[in-house]
This record gives sequence, C-alpha cells and structure tokens, in this order.
Amino acid sequence: MPKYLFTCEVEPQYLSEQSSPEEDLHAFAYTITITNAGEVTAQLISRHWIIDDANGHTEQVKGLGVVGHQPLLRPGESFQYTSGTRLATPTGTMRGSFFCVAEDGERFEAEVAEFALHAPGSGDTPARVLH
Repeated sequence: MPKYLFTCEVEPQYLSEQSSPEEDLHAFAYTITITNAGEVTAQLISRHWIIDDANGHTEQVKGLGVVGHQPLLRPGESFQYTSGTRLATPTGTMRGSFFCVAEDGERFEAEVAEFALHAPGSGDTPARVLH
C-alpha cells in the first residue's frame, strides 16, 4: 500500500430540470467519493478542475476545499460530496486534482481522471456534434 494515496470515484448526472437546451444551458451534477487508500492520515486542502465543453471552451476552477469542507481522512476513510457545473453544450468533460497534506507534512496530489458529461440523447462521443 502506498504511504500517500487518495483515490477518487465520480458519478456524473445530467440535471434536466435545471437545464435549458434552447438557451444552450446544460446543467450537470457530479458526486465524488474520495478515499484515503494510503497509510497516513491526510487532509484535502484545495481543488483544481478543468472543464471542457464540446465547442472547445475550457474553464478552470480552483479553490479551497470542496463544498465548504477540507476533510481529514484517516487510512480507509472516505468523504463524499455532490457539486455541479453548467455547459453551453450537451456534452463535455471534466478532470482535475485535489491538493492534500499528510499529517507528517508530506504534500501530494490526488488526481481525478477525466470523466464525460452527457445530456440524454446527445450521442456516445462527448466532444462530437452532429449537424
């Protein structure tokens, strides 16, 4: 087992009730589960997201903690939260990382692999628009 390791699982969801496709507004929620899979207690300090829509527009979001929290996780503990984003297109992607500090002072990043955001009926390929 690595000494410093947070793993991240993502479950995205399209929010049709908060979307307005005719106005190029597509709302998505994503639930993140962060688990300390390492050997040392550590705290999530900040986040960095890179959000891309199907038009090639990229937005970066940086900030302290997640949804107002900076969870301290002992080995084996998890923290789950739900947040959201809005895109001008019905498909897109997100990826990012969490900056963490272990109780012994070691700093490390927890990567969040790229995941797709899809409105229902928007096709199978996130960055493709059919005309």
